[in-house]
Amino acid sequence: MKKRFLSMTMAAVLGISLAACGGSPSEAPADNTNAAKDSSATGTEAAQEPAADAAASSDSANKDKPLCWFNRQPSNSSTGELDMTALSFNEDTYYVGFDANQGAELQGTMIMDYITENIDKIDRNGDGVIGYVLAIGDIGHNDSIARTRGVRKAMGTGVEKDGDINSDPVGTNSDGSAIAVQDGEIEVNGKKYVVRELASQEMKNSAGATWDAATAGNAIGTWSSSFGEEIDIVASNNDGMGMSMFNAWSKDNGVPTFGYDANSDAVAAIAEGYGGTISQHADVQAYLTLRVIRNALDGVDIDTGIGTADEAGNVLTPDVYTYKADERSYYALNVAVTSANYQDFTDSTKVYEPVSKQLDQGSHATKKVWLNIYNASDNFLSSTYQPLLQNYDDLLNLEVDYIGGDGQTESNITNRLGNPGQYDAFAINMVKTDNAASYTALLNQ
Repeated sequence: MKKRFLSMTMAAVLGISLAACGGSPSEAPADNTNAAKDSSATGTEAAQEPAADAAASSDSANKDKPLCWFNRQPSNSSTGELDMTALSFNEDTYYVGFDANQGAELQGTMIMDYITENIDKIDRNGDGVIGYVLAIGDIGHNDSIARTRGVRKAMGTGVEKDGDINSDPVGTNSDGSAIAVQDGEIEVNGKKYVVRELASQEMKNSAGATWDAATAGNAIGTWSSSFGEEIDIVASNNDGMGMSMFNAWSKDNGVPTFGYDANSDAVAAIAEGYGGTISQHADVQAYLTLRVIRNALDGVDIDTGIGTADEAGNVLTPDVYTYKADERSYYALNVAVTSANYQDFTDSTKVYEPVSKQLDQGSHATKKVWLNIYNASDNFLSSTYQPLLQNYDDLLNLEVDYIGGDGQTESNITNRLGNPGQYDAFAINMVKTDNAASYTALLNQ
């Protein structure tokens, strides 16, 4: 099925990934024919295409068409309060993501388990202080906030603020005097150790893009110059930043690094000393993103092919997802990936077998979907999530236009939703969680 990239940036990212990774690591689909299915066009070229090429099969008003928010849940970036206006935009609106709190606690527990199991060698300078540095993705992103809190909770370094653990960056904290964190303490084999967050910062580049891997690579260089062997653990809100720090410094210095997302390159790096990562079941998330749209388009129960088997036999079990009806949100559950099980996660773009069966096109006619990725350079979304979506869209008989944003401005994406009438449904991944109205305003026109 033909898919058109309306962003040359996205095409370039995937092209570089394929060339660099030989087909199976995280930067590319496991089967390179996936990438070959796509052709590239700039935004200008796409705008010049004949309107007949994009004729819609639906006569519904745009405001009534199925809408799935994904990866970035509409919410207040300061308080985390859900934007129920956006989540209830119409009767066929849903959110798909993962259980951020469950995953965050799992990441923190994974790090602490590693420390206790390797206590004899983890304190590199023998000062009795387990020092860690933390790469924060986006201080206004609910998932980033949860992951920062999860690490601090497990490490005992969290400080309460407004009824929850403070997720603010500390800058540097060599003496343990920072107010956003406190020194924690653990006892292993009868010996007590101080646990200290030596440094943390939001990884935002000069152009304003967050979750920036290059910024994280530079940060670890600065931190290692300041702290040297005081750094015993490197923690990151995602694998993109984690791998940048691992490759820049911690791999050569034997410092375990922990990330999040289970990107293929990070999973493979566990064999080289990467401490571990968290799989947020991207395969389940990608399926759910398109499945709720498919069900809404077909006018069937939203649970079809999710908790209830469809006619092809696709179904998910309760141990891989949960649904919160009051939030109109589906959440995939997380799994820790460590040296004990990493070989089971080496292909991050493989569809989830229980929901891998093709739908009959006679019963499920092809429909057109507009879907955007907030940042074409985002490691997880471009190298894992989108390839999975591209595998599932064929199985679900959906023709999807993938739009790659710049990770900085909402208008870079919304400007390319100039004719929503040509689509049957929409899947939206915002730059900022506060900005749902930028999209719904277009659909309401």
